[in-house]
Amino acid sequence: MEKQTGLVHLYYGDGKGKTTTGMGLCTRAAGYGLKVLIYQFMKDNKTSERNVLQSVENITFMNGLDAEKFSICMNDEERKARLAFYTEQFQRVTKKAEQDYDLLFLDEVIYTIQARLLDEKMVLDYLKSKPENLEVILTGHTPSQTLIEVADYVSEIKKIKHPYDKGKCARMGIE
Repeated sequence: MEKQTGLVHLYYGDGKGKTTTGMGLCTRAAGYGLKVLIYQFMKDNKTSERNVLQSVENITFMNGLDAEKFSICMNDEERKARLAFYTEQFQRVTKKAEQDYDLLFLDEVIYTIQARLLDEKMVLDYLKSKPENLEVILTGHTPSQTLIEVADYVSEIKKIKHPYDKGKCARMGIE
């Protein structure tokens, strides 16, 4: 299989489906024979997509924390610890991706940056110097203009209507 230039995909917005879109692209890439590495920021190791995709040949998940909480629920000490943790995880996952992977999915990395739990400059520096053939997917809510400019694909997923607006909680296997 001939290698191609790797591009940067950015899926963002307040709508449902950013992670689902990224996982779909990972599935497509793995089906084609590309090696995929996935890291999910701000999520525990028990997401439903993991339950299925970690058994797919060519897809590897790197573990995060066994338990996670929303950044707005963290105290200053927890935020400081999470910043150190996610900095180390970002460095580990990008180093691993450079070894033998074709696609790197950094799920919720934009939210992690926005919550000040990961340094945006470090992410931008990596995207500008990443291996030429490595495809990278980023997801989250509100990217900076600089992240948008660095990306090759930018798709905004906008919420028009959602059951949460009527007070309905997330449904297992759907949200």
